[in-house]
Amino acid sequence: MKTARVNGAELHYTDGGAPDGQAVVFANSLGTDLRVWDAVLPHLPPDLRVIRYDKRGHGLSEETPGPYSIDILADDAAGLMDHLGLRGAVFVGLSIGGLIGQALAARRPDLLRGLVISNSAARIGDAGMWQGRIDAIRSGGLRAIAAPTMERWFSPEFRREGAAAPWQRMLERQPQDGYIACCEAIAAADLSESTAKLDLPVRLIAGRLDGSTPPDLVAATARLIPGARLEVMEGVGHIPCVEAPEIYAAILSDFIEETP
Repeated sequence: MKTARVNGAELHYTDGGAPDGQAVVFANSLGTDLRVWDAVLPHLPPDLRVIRYDKRGHGLSEETPGPYSIDILADDAAGLMDHLGLRGAVFVGLSIGGLIGQALAARRPDLLRGLVISNSAARIGDAGMWQGRIDAIRSGGLRAIAAPTMERWFSPEFRREGAAAPWQRMLERQPQDGYIACCEAIAAADLSESTAKLDLPVRLIAGRLDGSTPPDLVAATARLIPGARLEVMEGVGHIPCVEAPEIYAAILSDFIEETP
């Protein structure tokens, strides 16, 4: 098990693949840990160096007192990349990970050569929506929001097959205070201005059946970024790397190959 103390928190991470290969850093979504990428990895080119990590308050990373901000979470990512000596990486961020990636690209452009914003946007929801979720969790725990979250995360077919059950358990077992602190970070984040100024290759990914960040929302962020390209994956929800890992990996592989 690998951990690094950066920016006042101990982060759990994995560092695999080709040590001298192109570095790709994966940031997971709200309510998941770095295992959300497991099914994608076998379909990526073998010559990549693959770094995954649990953001603070999730998985095996430290749960520091909240509230968090997207800037704090981006500085965590930057600190881990500095710790590993990474420059010119491709950053792949899913959901809140996409917000982290946008902030990281704005704050530390020296670290990145490309950015993938997956099932995310410059602004996600509003303060009232997030406060309602926080209140529900404080009243009934993460189990209180687990079932409706699965409906946003996964397609009806995926859920009918029972394939969502392990992911529901993963959500329910996340540190509650860390989850709430990340909700507070998303609620306060509007990255529209800084994202519109990004100057690096960007690919966006949306799921046609995404109930959290629908394709129209992701497309609106794509229009902010000069030269950005949007890929809409059919038949999947908010976590397409789980539902369709081969297609997801193909999009990533094409982007990495095309990015100078």
